[in-house]
Amino acid sequence: MKNLMSITKLAFIALTLLVTISCNDDDDNGNIIEGESNTIADFVAGNENYSSLLAALQRTNLDATLAGSGTFTVFAPDNAAFETFLNGAALEDVDDAVLTQVLLNHVLNSTVTSSELSTGYVSNLATEPSSNANISLYVDTTDGVVLNGQSTVTTADIVTDNGVIHAVDTVIDLPTIVTFATTNPALTSLVAALTDEGNTTFTDLLSDTDADFTVFAPTNDAFATFLGDNTLADVDNGVLAQVLSNHVVPGAVAISTTLSNGYVNTAATFEGNEDAPISLYVNTDGGVTLNGTSNVVIADIVTVNGVIHVVDTVIGLPDITTFATADPNFSTLVAALTADESFGYVAALQTPFGTSPAPFTVFAPTNDAFADLLADLELEMLSDIPTETLAATLELHVIPNANVRAEDLADLDGTAVTPLGGADVTIQADPAAIIDPDGDANPIVATNVQATNGVIHAVSRVLRDL
Repeated sequence: MKNLMSITKLAFIALTLLVTISCNDDDDNGNIIEGESNTIADFVAGNENYSSLLAALQRTNLDATLAGSGTFTVFAPDNAAFETFLNGAALEDVDDAVLTQVLLNHVLNSTVTSSELSTGYVSNLATEPSSNANISLYVDTTDGVVLNGQSTVTTADIVTDNGVIHAVDTVIDLPTIVTFATTNPALTSLVAALTDEGNTTFTDLLSDTDADFTVFAPTNDAFATFLGDNTLADVDNGVLAQVLSNHVVPGAVAISTTLSNGYVNTAATFEGNEDAPISLYVNTDGGVTLNGTSNVVIADIVTVNGVIHVVDTVIGLPDITTFATADPNFSTLVAALTADESFGYVAALQTPFGTSPAPFTVFAPTNDAFADLLADLELEMLSDIPTETLAATLELHVIPNANVRAEDLADLDGTAVTPLGGADVTIQADPAAIIDPDGDANPIVATNVQATNGVIHAVSRVLRDL
């Protein structure tokens, strides 16, 4: 009996200890064991199918990041995916900096479960070299989850202490401008235009990872409006190339927060002068508007070689009047050009290149210049200037049949040129100015606003012949 009581007592003590240990190790849900790490790095390290990913993380010291505090989403390529990515090379053959960026291209700095993923762009932890902006990842949830058009989520929602893992079947390449143009179904018309008749000039250019670009990408609807009843085949190849080039700003990665009111140079060029890039006027007063007509509807799609901003219209090739009407600094000039029904200045300044009197060199007075003119004349409004006087004054500012750029001024220093009307004006190179018939120097304050049919230079005084 005593022995039985002793055995019963020992059994009770053992059961009590077991319950106590169980209560201490399990959380309220019975899922996570206290004191045992369950991070993203732990999952990768504990799964043989991700040994290549583990080796890559360890080599770049990113295993420490994914073992630390934070909330991450990791799209985790398995060993087979790495084997395809390496294509017979060893992991050690991949440059450390490149490998780091490739791995960060799979990591989001927040926890996003599969139910929270939707078609569109998210930013990952890789960075574009010039701007240091986070690179984008295009998520397509139309049929499962596909990333950048190449990598499919095979197992979703592996939950860890510091985030979530989605297993993927390929290593996701660092995207170029072309990557996102070809993966976004809203940009198929743009891709068709870029590759019209098998042309690879644009796709080769925009795939160059050693270059920098800002691309304003028109949507399919924008191209439909641009083409109307025509097809791409109906558009002259040279014209199409110029139109597309007018959406590309080479040598710059302009994230939306760095854009400001002003002009940028596009890859399109003035006919007959490859060194004269066509300008694009950017206005950020209410969103981002280009040349007064095209609005950015999706900004900051960041790639390894630049940034894409999606726009709602195809940006037409500009003439002189495009910039006069788009730039608010020239609003008084526009009012003057259209002050009388008899004026034909707008139509004249829309004359295409190759048809006289185009091209034009326009010395465009700013709003402040007109304000000073009215003050000098002791007048209240533009309409107080006699029509004939206003017409004669405006004609002093337009040199026909010439595209004189800032770099040409030195060669023309002291040269008298004949405007549309009135006496000759004289070019002064240093400091840059136009000497009007009155002998006054009218400073040039901005240069080389290049259109397809001429160039504009802003002047801070209105030229006069009084």
